Amino acid sequence: MKPLVRTLFTVLLAALAHTQVLAGQAQIAVAANFAEPIKAVAAVLEKTTGHTLSITLGATGKLYAQIKNGAPFDVFLAANTTAPAALENEGLAQAGSNFTYAHGKLVLWSADVAKVDAKGDVLKGSGFRKLAYANPKTAPYGEAAVQTLDKLGLTGALTPKLVQGESIGQTFNFVHTGNAELGFVAMSQVLEGGKLKGGSMWVVPQTLYNPIRQNAVLLNRGANNPAAVALMGLLQSPNIKDLIRSYGYDI
Repeated sequence: MKPLVRTLFTVLLAALAHTQVLAGQAQIAVAANFAEPIKAVAAVLEKTTGHTLSITLGATGKLYAQIKNGAPFDVFLAANTTAPAALENEGLAQAGSNFTYAHGKLVLWSADVAKVDAKGDVLKGSGFRKLAYANPKTAPYGEAAVQTLDKLGLTGALTPKLVQGESIGQTFNFVHTGNAELGFVAMSQVLEGGKLKGGSMWVVPQTLYNPIRQNAVLLNRGANNPAAVALMGLLQSPNIKDLIRSYGYDI
């Protein structure tokens, strides 16, 4: 090996070793609706910084309870604003670190390409047995589904057909597997590259439910974790905002 090539090779190895030494991992709690986007965000984070993420998905309310009870998370990506704010007020998160990373959208979805019409009128018919939604006490998308049915005046008629998931992730699985013909899910769960992956959907007008503003917060455990701090910065970068939009969120 020529001296110059040998020198460059040595410098490259040293740089890679330095990156590996500095690279860390963050433990993050993520609302289930953000399951697919966070995978893409994690890939960008690892490619650009070497840091990796260990991701735990669940309903916002349940993740909040776990954090309150000492679960070892560094960052919390919630599906509402109240849980991150509460953690700040309770001294469990870094003051001033709370910010909105996405605005969610609710859709009525079916795995059947012909089941859901463009106006959601399928809800007024008798062509289905089960309608899935997430637990409104712990999942903001479930609360939005309840608000939608109330606004449409359909709660009483559809109550016998409702099946409740513990999270929006479980709700999606109910519909995806056919255990429920219809379900209120997050738009991000059924889009890929900005297009519907399969089935049929009605985008629920946002006038029918309260805004789903999703906030992130840096927990005390992550304050000195470079991977956690890097993630919080990345989520606010223009390129990542464009990526999040591609999953159907507003920013």
